[in-house]
Amino acid sequence: MAYLVNLRLILNNKVRLLKNYERYRKKIQVRSVGTDWSTAEVDVPLGDGKKMVISTGKLAKMASGSAMVSSGKTSVMVTSVCKTQASSSSFMPLIVDYRLKASATGRIPTNFLRRELGSTEYEITAGRLIDRTVRPSFPKGFCYETQLITNTFMIDGENLPDVLAINAASASLALSDIPWNGPVAAVRVGFIDNDIVINPTNHELQHSSLNLIVSAANNNMLVMMDGYANMINSDDLKKSIQRGVLECQEIINAIKKLAATHGKPKRPFEEVKFDEQLLASIKSLAEIQLRNIFTDFNHDKISRDNAINNLRTSIMETMKKSVEDLNLTVVVEAFNIISKEVFRELIFETNQRCDGRKLDELRDIKCEAGHLELLHGSALFQRGQTQVSCSVTLDSLDSALKMDMVSMLTSGVKEKNFFLHYEFPPYAINEVGRAGVVGRREMGHGALAERGLRAVIPEDYPFTIRLMSEVLESNGSSSMASVCGGSLALLDAGVPISQSVAGVAIGLVTKYDKESTSISDYRILTDLLGIEDYLGDMDFKIAGPRDKITAIQADIKLAGLPVEIVEKSIDAALEAKKKILDIMDQTLATPRSDKFNLPLMDSVEVPVHLRGQFLGVGGYNLKKIYLKTGVTIQPQDDKTYSIFAPNETAMKEAKEMIDVLLKDKKTPEMYFGEIYQAKIVQVKDSGVMVILYDDMKPVFVPNSHLDQTVFAHPSARNFEVGQMIKVKYLGREAESGAIRLSSKVLRTTSSSIRSRFK
Repeated sequence: MAYLVNLRLILNNKVRLLKNYERYRKKIQVRSVGTDWSTAEVDVPLGDGKKMVISTGKLAKMASGSAMVSSGKTSVMVTSVCKTQASSSSFMPLIVDYRLKASATGRIPTNFLRRELGSTEYEITAGRLIDRTVRPSFPKGFCYETQLITNTFMIDGENLPDVLAINAASASLALSDIPWNGPVAAVRVGFIDNDIVINPTNHELQHSSLNLIVSAANNNMLVMMDGYANMINSDDLKKSIQRGVLECQEIINAIKKLAATHGKPKRPFEEVKFDEQLLASIKSLAEIQLRNIFTDFNHDKISRDNAINNLRTSIMETMKKSVEDLNLTVVVEAFNIISKEVFRELIFETNQRCDGRKLDELRDIKCEAGHLELLHGSALFQRGQTQVSCSVTLDSLDSALKMDMVSMLTSGVKEKNFFLHYEFPPYAINEVGRAGVVGRREMGHGALAERGLRAVIPEDYPFTIRLMSEVLESNGSSSMASVCGGSLALLDAGVPISQSVAGVAIGLVTKYDKESTSISDYRILTDLLGIEDYLGDMDFKIAGPRDKITAIQADIKLAGLPVEIVEKSIDAALEAKKKILDIMDQTLATPRSDKFNLPLMDSVEVPVHLRGQFLGVGGYNLKKIYLKTGVTIQPQDDKTYSIFAPNETAMKEAKEMIDVLLKDKKTPEMYFGEIYQAKIVQVKDSGVMVILYDDMKPVFVPNSHLDQTVFAHPSARNFEVGQMIKVKYLGREAESGAIRLSSKVLRTTSSSIRSRFK
């Protein structure tokens, strides 16, 4: 099996290399730049006239490793530093800090302190991309605290910095003395007019049906994927992944050459090897009981975890009695290794999983729509022991999520009228923890679920949609459950989404041939369980309608995975999605049309001459309507105002108030050029206020239209309150609708006078 897999990969690589011979025959050259010859850089061509420049040796020389990657006018530097003493944690303590600097865009932050504050969603998700790409390449058992810091020096608004940061992190680690089995590389793949585009610019992404970041290791091995699509099919996605992995190889070769000439020697590190006798002892004590636990299909998450914990405690107590100076930490680690081996062996032996399912079988699914009847939309989605409650809130477009200045320049999005917030409280996994804090994991899961649903939201939908996903129970794949529950909640709210969307997680367990160090056998697991994620080799999430894909994310725990296995995982995910959508459609398949509590949108046309009467001083009338009814009124153009009401009752009350404001008193018809008798009711410094008939709103006549001569105050020409003067009607102002009167034009004419007074 291993021989066939490797042979197929070799043949595929040869075909791809022949197709790209003209590019690959150009050798990548490392050149020295600068007067002191301390800086080295290398150019990497990426097709379509694009190139990436990787450099080192000039900046941040005291860091263990430092690399700058540039494309266009965007430049990103990543530094790597590692402690020399191991931490007590058995988990690799990797810290990735990704910060977008406003100065890199030539702007100043708009907050009170005028400096960069907390991390944005874009920064958090970009940092997770770096982490998930470089983490699998650290040696097994490497527990030294390591930090990668990304510094964005320049952002041109076209070449996006996140992919450059991944490659800069890889180059920084490869150049450093930190033990690391890299390099790896990443490219962004777009799909425009049925053509694959590598590292598309921000402008090109606006026309792309795919925005996918692909990270790969040497020998065309996939490491990580993350992105979203606008209804792309599986064949186009597979071709895009293959092309992305191939393009990564040239970046890897460039980093290798740069590290060979300017890299530091790696510090010595030996992978932790457990005493074979200790492992054998623990295996003899635990294997049979572990097999019983993993083949007892009556166990759920909590009872299975309790059984394993009790067994581990029992073995530790047994070994304490027979071994002096026993290192309990080593025993726990050895027990975990045996547990993982037994768990994976059972899957290969029986083609059955620890909960009794077949490899391609879904967990039991239950759906309920509208369980929170007072909300605009709601749904409850249960898959096995993963339970998610989703709710939809509709509001006016003024409630759209405004993007911060730097994120706006990098993403090209000014505001979002659809966004998803994901919450994962500690009780969902029967733990005690801090509630209400949105961590990096929650931010990433919410962003993935949002991307999965965004493609089916109508672009011209008149409301802002906030989708809230609250995880109530979790035993794997809560983000994909959020996609399923969110789709049902949108339908329950009457949102006219184009298609229902489902999401599923695909897992993997592999066997390695020790001689060839390649995969000899593997099993793909549909609908990933929590323990299968923890003890397996991959967490691959796909969301979308039946035959299309809208979001994709792959976390691979191996140093790399053949693309062929990933393609089979995509096929398994598409089959699973269809089954999930069949179940969801039985609950709710089309948007509801009978919701009684949905918000309403309307508009009103306001004549220009009534605008002031409608708005009131400083918009007082609109504020009054909002405080009394909760209805917001916003201008659309010069004459039209949009009305947003949270419900039908509020809309009715607001319209009654608007009708009163727009009630135009019946006035005598006036003719352009006619002369009327006007009565002065107020004298001001700059003119007089006059009325033409009883109960009329006073009209202002400025000094310049009272007389032919220039004067500073109306009293200079004996104008006083109560005086009757002749005025000529000159129509209304184009913008304000105010009546225009003039007395000056009558000083040299004699015409008949019309009086409007009784």
